[in-house]
Amino acid sequence: MNRLEAFGYIAAQAARGDMTFPTSVNAALRLQLALDDPNCHIEDAIKLVLAEPQLAARTVALANSAAFNRNGDAPITNARAAVMRVGYRSLQTLVASLVVRQFGTRIVDPAIRAKAERLWEHTAHVAALSQVIAKRVTFVNPDTAVFAAIMHEVGGFYLLSRADEFPGLLDEDPEKWSELCEDVVSREVLAKLSVPEPVRGAIEALRDAWLSMPPCTLLDTLILANQFSPVPSPLAAPVLDMPAHEDSVLDFVLDGDTLESILKESADEVKSMSTALLV
Repeated sequence: MNRLEAFGYIAAQAARGDMTFPTSVNAALRLQLALDDPNCHIEDAIKLVLAEPQLAARTVALANSAAFNRNGDAPITNARAAVMRVGYRSLQTLVASLVVRQFGTRIVDPAIRAKAERLWEHTAHVAALSQVIAKRVTFVNPDTAVFAAIMHEVGGFYLLSRADEFPGLLDEDPEKWSELCEDVVSREVLAKLSVPEPVRGAIEALRDAWLSMPPCTLLDTLILANQFSPVPSPLAAPVLDMPAHEDSVLDFVLDGDTLESILKESADEVKSMSTALLV
């Protein structure tokens, strides 16, 4: 099977909803679906966290990170207290990060694994930038912005998880890769993971999007976060570069001092959450 046939095969599977996820992803998805239910009781969430040891450990680590323990309180040592401290929205983001990361667990080829690690590094920076940009520029919900950022490359992670099956799949062709990832695989993976429609819409529109002026939407948040991420995606074609006239208009929204401050704050945010969410 040549590379184009492999692309077609994977895309056809995705279009049918026939996708293979690691077992650990299915466990995390059960919690994700429960958290999406407005009637989900805190005790039910705690039980589901405890049923997945890695998730329980990460939740405790997140609760003790600087992002949630800025006052230096005594460390939390159990999942129940951790869930209470971080809250549902942050728990959803943690679950999303675990889902995305689990796609890389079955990669055998060292080069593909390295590409997945680079993609995660990109995702981590986009997530931190999205949170800061949401708070200071676009004024969308910061939790939603982080969740969308964590999920925005999930199609690429899924394709990387299948690359061992199809030698040559990752030969350099960023335009074809981006088109397949964004138009077919990403859409179906997002649907399979029950990502809410507003978040799916922003992610699906990202590849060919134009920045609004002034930036005020979730999509604008993702565009800016990708634009200023110090680590570019190793998979996507450079389609998020803004034209020169947009760049000059953006100067009225983000002056040099503001941009420098945002980049510094996002770098600090990556470090503060690195022990739990972004590693």
